[in-house]
Amino acid sequence: MQVQLIRRKKNLIARFKGELDHHTSAVFRQTVDKELEKNDHVQNLILNMTNLTFMDSSGIGVILGRYKQIKARGGKVIICGLKTHNKKILEMGGLLKIIPVYSDESKAIANLD
Repeated sequence: MQVQLIRRKKNLIARFKGELDHHTSAVFRQTVDKELEKNDHVQNLILNMTNLTFMDSSGIGVILGRYKQIKARGGKVIICGLKTHNKKILEMGGLLKIIPVYSDESKAIANLD
């Protein structure tokens, strides 16, 4: 899995490529946590899942952990580009009850501005 991070003002965008599972969730966690530690002004996290090919329950756990961090900063987590096969795992994990979903990155950013 690859994670590309992009900062836009107070927003951190994480673009996934590949699989988010028990083998790769630590990479995502470490990458995002490192960025949050060095950038106090980052308030919101946008998870772009357009190129995420697979996710398991480890993905739910790592997303929930970042959700708690962002909420503690007074920010929001938003998911965009969610495919049907990943939507089901997020629904089962209850994340779609607390994290809004938008069709693409520009709509997610517009919701935060």
